[in-house]
Amino acid sequence: MSGREQFVRVAEWAIEREGVLASLGLGSCVAIMLHDPKACIGGMAHILLPSKSLSHDQDKPAKFPETAVPLLIQRLVAAGAGRHRLVAKLAGGASMFAQLMTPGSVQMGERNIAASRSALREAAIPIIGEAVGGERGRSVWFHTGDGHVESRTAGGDAVTF
Repeated sequence: MSGREQFVRVAEWAIEREGVLASLGLGSCVAIMLHDPKACIGGMAHILLPSKSLSHDQDKPAKFPETAVPLLIQRLVAAGAGRHRLVAKLAGGASMFAQLMTPGSVQMGERNIAASRSALREAAIPIIGEAVGGERGRSVWFHTGDGHVESRTAGGDAVTF
């Protein structure tokens, strides 16, 4: 858990102390990132679906916000984070195929964003930054030492938050 880059793939999670957690090619998926600024530790879950009810395969808790957020909290606290100091950032949730959907229908990306926000609200963890939505995928690099996130949209600009 020190000073390295670790990739977090779909339905996976990781924690790092003063390292980098990266998720590449987030489409409708959302990266939920929790950070304790005092302990310089953070965790990321790469969620795929907004609810366990949408999947027959429920054995990966990082796949859904409702199980990913409690898992990250538990693992971060066990590694030395202060529960009351945790803050969150979100990235992803693009509507990749909006032009193919019926007008007015809710896209999977939008559902993932809403479910992630809801899980964080239920856990009483404030969201202090986001790079969500849109119609293009993005990749993110979460620097767990200071908590900043670099987000690069496919064919677009880089944003730091």
